[in-house]
Amino acid sequence: MGAALTVDDIWKMFQETNRLFQESQERWEQRHREMERVMQADRAETASTFRETERQMQDTDRKIKQVSTQIGQLGGRWGEFVEGLIAPACIAMFTELGIQVDEIYPRVKKVIGGKMLEIDLLVANTVAAVLVEVKSQLQVEDVRNHLTRLADFKPFFPRYANCQVYGAVAGIVIESKADQFAIKQGLFVIEQSGETVRLANDREFKPKVW
Repeated sequence: MGAALTVDDIWKMFQETNRLFQESQERWEQRHREMERVMQADRAETASTFRETERQMQDTDRKIKQVSTQIGQLGGRWGEFVEGLIAPACIAMFTELGIQVDEIYPRVKKVIGGKMLEIDLLVANTVAAVLVEVKSQLQVEDVRNHLTRLADFKPFFPRYANCQVYGAVAGIVIESKADQFAIKQGLFVIEQSGETVRLANDREFKPKVW
């Protein structure tokens, strides 16, 4: 990684990862369809099709590993990506919903009794706070961990004891069902939308308050 890597470069890498995952899924679906046709098709032709599909899947997997390795080498630049893309959008998104926040604190950490609480983005003011967990690939387990983080927040940060606390999760690639699970738990979900991000929650969504 060169020192000139920009937020736009990082964004394109995640977009490429998302595209490759979708391509891989399409390959698996294609292979399944071919298997269903195996009893009706010429066996030699079917075997050739399987080999070509397998080759394409291996090529896609190789590309995914290459991009994933590049992402893993970003190190501290992931924080720059969070601050450069997701953080600026948070204040506008939440104030439009009536949550009056005007301050952003990235990578908030506090240790009490040997236990540490870490928050990717704390979006807050004196009456409300939104804890945002940001993942390159958001999974259901990440949502579960964030729910625990939300439950522990006020004991760790008593200055927000009288605030309305909300939770949000963000992902460039969101695992199937992770967004649905988060919404059912009362969390905001921030997803990729072209060159920016947006809330995936519909107008009927009622956020949980901690």
